[in-house]
Amino acid sequence: MRPAEFKTEDIIKGGQQLQAEGRNVTGFALRQKVGGGSAPRLKQVWDEYVSGQKVVSVEPIADLPVEVTGQFEAMSKALLEKLQSLVVDLNDRAVKAAERRVTEIVKTADEQRAAAERELMDASATVDDLESKLDELKAENESLSNKLNEATATLQGKAIELAQIQERLKASEAALIEARTQASKWAEAREEAARHAGQVEALERQLSALRGQA
Repeated sequence: MRPAEFKTEDIIKGGQQLQAEGRNVTGFALRQKVGGGSAPRLKQVWDEYVSGQKVVSVEPIADLPVEVTGQFEAMSKALLEKLQSLVVDLNDRAVKAAERRVTEIVKTADEQRAAAERELMDASATVDDLESKLDELKAENESLSNKLNEATATLQGKAIELAQIQERLKASEAALIEARTQASKWAEAREEAARHAGQVEALERQLSALRGQA
């Protein structure tokens, strides 16, 4: 091992000087004070010195007098009893508060459950009513569909009858036109016959007059 270049006393003295100057005692500051050396070793020596100065002196503890010990025990017992009573009271209050809270929670839960049951009953009644109305609407719709089908069939039958009547009407109109044409022809024929008859009568009168003259 390499021998120390500086004595412990010199290192401690350098540290004390740094403290007196109000500076922090570091390895590099000690190195500047003592004029060299390893900064870590210098700091280690100083730390060991400082630790050695912090020796706590332990003084013997005097025993308590009997009167003080008795009074302390009595006070400790009274304090313990009072503390136990306080703990019991606090526990009782906490238990009662918890019971009240539980009672309130149960009551609230019961009320909410009853309200939910009422709402469920109302909803069920509403659903039943809606289903009943839906069945009525279905029945009414079916009845209207049947009536519509019947009306459609009736209209189709009437349309066929109307077509047939229109056909017969056309035929009747054609027959009427033909009949009018024939009647016109017959009227012309009668007029022609009447003219011929008049001419024959005139000729017969002339013939009768000629016969009378002869």
